[in-house]
Amino acid sequence: MDMHSDIDSMAQCFLFGALMLALSFPLNAQEVLRGEVRIELEPVYSDGDVPYPHPPSLQSVQWMALEEAALFFSAMIYGWSFEYDIGERARGIAEAFELSPLGTILFGDPRLFATDAQVADMRLYLWADYHLNEQQRRRMGMWKSGTVRTAQALGHGPLGGPEHKADWITIKKAILEDAARAAVRAMLRGSERNRPKTVQGYICLAGFPTYWMEAGHWTTSARFRVEITEILPFAAY
Repeated sequence: MDMHSDIDSMAQCFLFGALMLALSFPLNAQEVLRGEVRIELEPVYSDGDVPYPHPPSLQSVQWMALEEAALFFSAMIYGWSFEYDIGERARGIAEAFELSPLGTILFGDPRLFATDAQVADMRLYLWADYHLNEQQRRRMGMWKSGTVRTAQALGHGPLGGPEHKADWITIKKAILEDAARAAVRAMLRGSERNRPKTVQGYICLAGFPTYWMEAGHWTTSARFRVEITEILPFAAY
């Protein structure tokens, strides 16, 4: 049996087990978030002819999909606080963007379920649901308040490889954070007449992002909700 057939069978078994678990979980009238994760099943080539990562095992594909879903649900429900030093080349001020997570959904959270899975074009497509508790529902309500605006942006990063000394989820997370920086910067360009020195606030994902490979790099397109709480102009320094 080839790898494609193995992965397809795994997806069906994995989905059946996840649905049985979901049926045993008391869902009541809880709000549900949903998103799709795509996992590449072919090796990605970085520098040279060495494939990275290596072709995934059946078990690793399960873990990769659920770990990525947990990352995105964390970013949607909790998000981050941020501090952004815009920087200015003419003044020799470097750009710096710092994110601090406000909460985390861990791998294996019992409220996270796989609801649909299929293999096409050497990718595993997994739909995942997350069932919010009352506290999480209140947090989602805060992200949809009148002071929060939306912004969409692209993030970029390396394909990976042994030379980067980082695992797969760390690379995906870094690319998402680059998109968050770009989203805040684009929002400021549209609202601020003069470039500020430092901006502080909160940001979260509005939905699952999409990743693809382009010109030897990963690219992601993501939509965010952003609340800016403080803007410090250069005149204050």
